[in-house]
Amino acid sequence: MPKSKSDTARRAPTGTPLAKRSGAKLSNAKRAAKSARSDPMPGAAASKPQVANGTQSVREMRSAARRQAILSAALDEFSAAGFAAARLDDVAKRAGVAKGTIYLYFADKETLFQELARSMMSPLVGNIESFASADIPLPMLLEGLADLFTREVIGSRRKDIIRLIISEGPRFPSLAEFYHREVLSRVIAALRIVLQRAYDRGELRQKSLIEFPQLLAAPGLVAIIWNAMFERIAPLDARAMLKAHLDIILDRRSAA
Repeated sequence: MPKSKSDTARRAPTGTPLAKRSGAKLSNAKRAAKSARSDPMPGAAASKPQVANGTQSVREMRSAARRQAILSAALDEFSAAGFAAARLDDVAKRAGVAKGTIYLYFADKETLFQELARSMMSPLVGNIESFASADIPLPMLLEGLADLFTREVIGSRRKDIIRLIISEGPRFPSLAEFYHREVLSRVIAALRIVLQRAYDRGELRQKSLIEFPQLLAAPGLVAIIWNAMFERIAPLDARAMLKAHLDIILDRRSAA
């Protein structure tokens, strides 16, 4: 019995050409670079109440929304006053809740800050870790990371979390330890995988970069600190500086 056109169309090809496989790798990398799109407060999307099979009650949805309002208010208060000077009374006032309501969700101010940092930074860290499994050329991968950092850190309120860690970490070691454990250690591990693979392929000439992957992020931190202090006087183009940094790392010559 002859097969219909629809049956033929449903059949998957027995093999995938190399060009298509390579294109799929590049598409996966692009999706990884774009998947950390920002809300006004990054991390909010993960905390928005979701109705699963219509079983979540109105009470549960309101509770989730109240928790998110407290986190948003905490970001504003910590950014304005710093961790040390921030008061939960002022966080409650910004969130439009009673101070006691905060304790229904967070044990204390430090727990509130840690959960704020986790909710904002974890999605970004997950996307950086996804680059470690993206089998694509190093230059394209680093360009993707630079775009991700520019958009999702420099261009969002995640930079406020980093500023707070830089300014408050020395006085509050537990905050620095938390941030290192939840964010930095994971990012550094992912970068080492990427850099080692590139070195093994001959794409990276300097093995020292594997030992000190912090060098990749250094210009980003400079941009955050610089613009925090001097943006009104001499704003720094973070994306252009990151591109110049990559040109140096990859030993690329600028066009004449």
